[in-house]
Amino acid sequence: MPEFKYTAIDRNGQQASGKVDADSADDARKKLMAKGLMVTALAGEAGAAAKPVAASPSKGFRFGAKVTQEEVTTMARQLATLLMAGLPLLRALELIHKQERNPAFKDVLGQIAESVSQGNNFSEALAAHPKIFDRLFVNMIKAGEAGGVLDKVLERLAGFREKAQRIQKKVKSAMVYPAVVVSVAVVIVIVLLVKVVPAFQNLLAAQKTAMPPLTAFVIGISQFLQNWMLPSELSVTGLLRPVIAYGVIFGGYTGAKVWLSSKAGKQVFDRVIFKLPKVGGFVQIVTVSRFARTFGTLMSSGVPILQSINITRDTLSNVVIADSLERVHDRVRDGEPLSVPLEQSGVFPQMVTSMIQVGEETGQLPEMLNRVADIYDEEVDNAVGALTSIIEPVLIVFLAVVVGTIVLAMFLPLITLITQMTGG
Repeated sequence: MPEFKYTAIDRNGQQASGKVDADSADDARKKLMAKGLMVTALAGEAGAAAKPVAASPSKGFRFGAKVTQEEVTTMARQLATLLMAGLPLLRALELIHKQERNPAFKDVLGQIAESVSQGNNFSEALAAHPKIFDRLFVNMIKAGEAGGVLDKVLERLAGFREKAQRIQKKVKSAMVYPAVVVSVAVVIVIVLLVKVVPAFQNLLAAQKTAMPPLTAFVIGISQFLQNWMLPSELSVTGLLRPVIAYGVIFGGYTGAKVWLSSKAGKQVFDRVIFKLPKVGGFVQIVTVSRFARTFGTLMSSGVPILQSINITRDTLSNVVIADSLERVHDRVRDGEPLSVPLEQSGVFPQMVTSMIQVGEETGQLPEMLNRVADIYDEEVDNAVGALTSIIEPVLIVFLAVVVGTIVLAMFLPLITLITQMTGG
């Protein structure tokens, strides 16, 4: 395996050098980045510099090109490390641009570096790419530039994003099992209704056996699937009904999606979710954790409180809490302490408002908000485990009931037929 000599900067901003075994220069960079090292120079066995392949500037649409939020977080962490090591901002951006492997993000970083070289502020260069850098990111950078603490703000921002992404992954992983079970249940039910039920129906028709109501109901569903969801033959007539059925389903799905994306639909949906047992509490815990972490990070970075409230409100997906923050903003603007309207909103737990009140009285509101976020991050872990433990048996029972109902519906007329044949 080839050996590469490297020069890099570690998490503490200290220069480090050494050797690493890797299959290629790209593999060497990945191994070093995994150890928290920002590579500034890399040379192969022969001592020749291993230069990354430069990506040609993209003009217009690039198929499949996408910048992930994980890449943005990594960029923030690397930039913070380089600035703490004493590198100028433009030089640090050029280094990060040079080692970036994603062509789409490489183009964006090149544009940002060019904008900074022309005399624009770093925050202004970031604001030109709103789909990649959100308001929270841009405003924190702006506050860091104004206070002369850009490196510390970038480090705080990277930590915030890493914790937020960790929570998102935990929530998504908790939904994998239910999604798999539901998918398997749907496949099993469709196979039973399309293949098994028609066979029983033909048997019962030949024996001229009276059908119980449950059997008639299941056969009706089976006939609907066969007549409307599956093509009877490869012709215009045979395909017409399935096309109409799927068109209605797609139209209903699109209409529901448009309605849920509207403010009125989102309000109704979020209020219903908020009132569901267990699920509502879980949504509240996740949202409060994100609120406290975002608000505390903004305040720690020097963003004014009213602007912090507005930015935090825009980052929350739950309309119920976002609307309450809009009212909180107006009352804080009028001179009220933050804890009072938060408590009166009725959507924040008592512990949160009490800790915020203590933070206001002691002048340590940012620290107290971050402490609340730490507490609720642990609550999220516990809530994910509790929710998963509840969902698993509920889904298993649901699957058993659905399949059991179909099986029972098929065997009820058979029992009647056997009883008639035996003279019972």
